Amino acid sequence: MAASDAPAPAARGVRVRDLLARASRSIRWYVTTLMGDRAYDTYVAHLRARHPAQQPMSEREFWRDRLDRQERNPGARCC
Repeated sequence: MAASDAPAPAARGVRVRDLLARASRSIRWYVTTLMGDRAYDTYVAHLRARHPAQQPMSEREFWRDRLDRQERNPGARCC
């Protein structure tokens, strides 16, 4: 690669910024999914795709139902 073919320093900075922004979004998605923050959105998307005639629970009802099920069936958890 010739010296004239190398990207300009400004172009490299833009690429690095884009890579960091993408990595940041990926990490945020992973953490919010892992912690369950996206559970209600996932539930609504599933209901609309698979059961379009069914009315989704409100977000408050969803979380109450989810916590009640976890209390009835604790499974493997630390506390």
